[in-house]
Amino acid sequence: MQTENNLFYKKMPGQYTSLGSMLRKEELFKVVPSEWQVIITDIKGSTKAILDGKHELVNLVATGSIVIVLNIAFRLDVSIPFFFGGDGATFILPPIMKEEVLLALNQYRQNTLINLNLELRLGAVPVKDIYSKGHVLKLAKLANPTSFTIPILIGDGLNYAEKLIKGPDSLICPNNQSQHKIDLSGMQCRWDKISAPANKDEIVTLLVVACDTTCPPTALAKVLDKIDEIFGATEKRQPISISKLKLKTTFNRYESKVKGRSPKNKTWLILKTGLLKLTSDVYFRTPQGKRFLKTLVQTSDTLVVDGKINTVISGNKGQRLLLQQALIQLEQSGEIIYGLHISNASIMSCYVREKDDLHIHFVDGSEGGYTNAAIMLKSKIRKSNC
Repeated sequence: MQTENNLFYKKMPGQYTSLGSMLRKEELFKVVPSEWQVIITDIKGSTKAILDGKHELVNLVATGSIVIVLNIAFRLDVSIPFFFGGDGATFILPPIMKEEVLLALNQYRQNTLINLNLELRLGAVPVKDIYSKGHVLKLAKLANPTSFTIPILIGDGLNYAEKLIKGPDSLICPNNQSQHKIDLSGMQCRWDKISAPANKDEIVTLLVVACDTTCPPTALAKVLDKIDEIFGATEKRQPISISKLKLKTTFNRYESKVKGRSPKNKTWLILKTGLLKLTSDVYFRTPQGKRFLKTLVQTSDTLVVDGKINTVISGNKGQRLLLQQALIQLEQSGEIIYGLHISNASIMSCYVREKDDLHIHFVDGSEGGYTNAAIMLKSKIRKSNC
């Protein structure tokens, strides 16, 4: 039976406004219940994995952790806020989900280590512990009439939890040797690396933190206003365009590996993959297929606010230089610190639940956009008083 506590996020109304305006109105945000949990997944050594050419695999592992948690939430009829970070993910969960989520993610962690040689860190921090140290977690929903609502979080609570989980005394959840079923249904990895849209030549992956962690985060609002001014609204700076989408032509054994099993009939599966590509090419030319692609672009997750700004933007060099000039000014005035990565393409992994037509498409800059932007950001933080 559901309680009001479990339904905290599900019942939260969406706000139809600009994100910059929203971030200036603390009254739109609700305090996360102290009984909830922050759970973080993060690939240890993701920088080296990306240098070794595994940037797409890193993204897929991060996406898989989200799909596992969302499938549990769907079965329990719970809505949760989650945040994709390129090499990991963050979840804020009600008590009803905690035990099952940790068991499933721990199994996923063991499978990815054994079969993919990637170590997925997994940690949990009670929200009440975050509050006891004086940190803040406040949530709101940003609504868009053409796509899904996204969680917007203000406060420094997730940053504190992340330091605990990734730090030298990390709160890694212990291994549970018992086997636990993981559900990756709905996860799709069909798209090849996606070139920048027509008339664009750069994909910018940007991370921004505010030096003043009090609420409301006006410095982050200033950055979002400047991005809108230079690149246009979200749909105009969208890195994903229908004309640049290409299906992968190679068979991907990712799902079988992370479930801890091997394909029984590789020849049939390779043939099946080829047939799927052929039928998909035909399908995407039908009215229904065209609607699917339009929805795909509209529901691409290119902007995350989890106490900091995480975004992937398409544009040209001139626009990016204007943005950097504005960011440098804000940085020199002590308001923010930023990190960015420039590439000419993006990569995308997807979660599509057919029964209720839910689409969520996770986007990162190619060659490890978020991971490389984070390296630049962390280097600056170590040298600053921010």
